[in-house]
Amino acid sequence: MPTFTVSTVVPASPAAVWARIVTPEGVNGELMPIVRMRFPKAVRSLAPADVPADGRLGRCWLFLFGVVPFDYDDVRLERVDEGVGFHERSTMLSQRAWEHERTLAPEGLGTRVTDRVAFVPRVPGAGVLLAPVFAAVFRHRHRRLARWARGTT
Repeated sequence: MPTFTVSTVVPASPAAVWARIVTPEGVNGELMPIVRMRFPKAVRSLAPADVPADGRLGRCWLFLFGVVPFDYDDVRLERVDEGVGFHERSTMLSQRAWEHERTLAPEGLGTRVTDRVAFVPRVPGAGVLLAPVFAAVFRHRHRRLARWARGTT
């Protein structure tokens, strides 16, 4: 199972980072202009109070450069810890399994954001090609989140 970790200190409080990362606007703020994720209409946030008891948010379509549909993520949140992080175990059109754990921890005057991702592609052997692409997208997400945070301090 291919895996990777991306970790960055973001110059904002854990509470501010949490408030941003659990909203569809925050997720897309991190992903764009590479990818846009369209959440089901019922999804207001990924905060525990808004997540169904079974953790399933439903099918979130992914659009390359915000316009070209290319995949979906059938999101299921295994665990959501308010202000601390979440653990997603989902399937995608392209991935038999997608596991994403994001944690937040205070560090210095900011917040360490760590993403751990493991996945199983539906096409055998594709993980060798996809791992560097997915890791690059997550590094992009961290840069965008840090840029947003610099505007909040």
